Amino acid sequence: MHVADAMTPRSEVVTVELPGTRDDVLEYLQERGFSSVPVVKETDDGEEYRGLISRDDLIEHPDEDQLAILMREVPTTTADTTLEDAARLMARENARRVPVVDDSGPVPTLEGIVTVTDVVHAIARGDIDGETGVGDLATKDINTTYVGAPLTVAEREIFYANVPYAIALDEEGDMAGILTEVDIIDVARVVEGEEETGESLADEDDEWMWEGIKAVGNRYLPTRNVEIPAEPVSEFMSDDLVTISKRKTAKEAAQMLISNDIEQIPLVSGDTLIGIVRDIDLLEAL
Repeated sequence: MHVADAMTPRSEVVTVELPGTRDDVLEYLQERGFSSVPVVKETDDGEEYRGLISRDDLIEHPDEDQLAILMREVPTTTADTTLEDAARLMARENARRVPVVDDSGPVPTLEGIVTVTDVVHAIARGDIDGETGVGDLATKDINTTYVGAPLTVAEREIFYANVPYAIALDEEGDMAGILTEVDIIDVARVVEGEEETGESLADEDDEWMWEGIKAVGNRYLPTRNVEIPAEPVSEFMSDDLVTISKRKTAKEAAQMLISNDIEQIPLVSGDTLIGIVRDIDLLEAL
């Protein structure tokens, strides 16, 4: 099976275009639940693929509004690559969405995008191997937070752990729910502010001048920040937990992830939390 058989084609891929702003990306991440969005730019040679902006980028750089600064280079693949090889690339780079790019023309062009979810669907259907037991794939290091922690603190815990979730524990240390990056993005909002710039600004014709930014009294620039509510985690987490035992296979885990529209499942032995099975962990079996 090749990437072309599983990817979302360019005609169906949501992109943002340079020049653009944080608002453009945040709208797609909130409304459609994406983890990232490809960035393109119209040129004399046609549409050029430029990079990717993820929900991590928005949260990590709350003072930045320009897509050209927020976007980053990420691994890419081609349509004729095998899906197994693309899955190995995702697992190695911890990349949830890999742009499918054609470099044969005058500029790199976006042909589509292949995601961890695409691979999980292939595993669930039996198109690629899924017989490995999840006990061998689960991550034993689990990121946790407290149900009473402010969401702002839990967001930093998720950020520093470099994972997209935190298991919420109650006063007894028992599993009470799960908080994900998607839950945080859903309630994040962009707020306006002012930033002192000093006395000197670039001329509008300077090559590095950000489009659309103007000085106010030659001392302040409008800024946009991502604001996250400070209410406790319990108000935003999912408490209807789906769990899995280590006797299940990667294929069965993939089917559970898809049917419940989730990206990770706590691994339990009886009532005891012993690990976490993320969708990207299933790719390790390929």
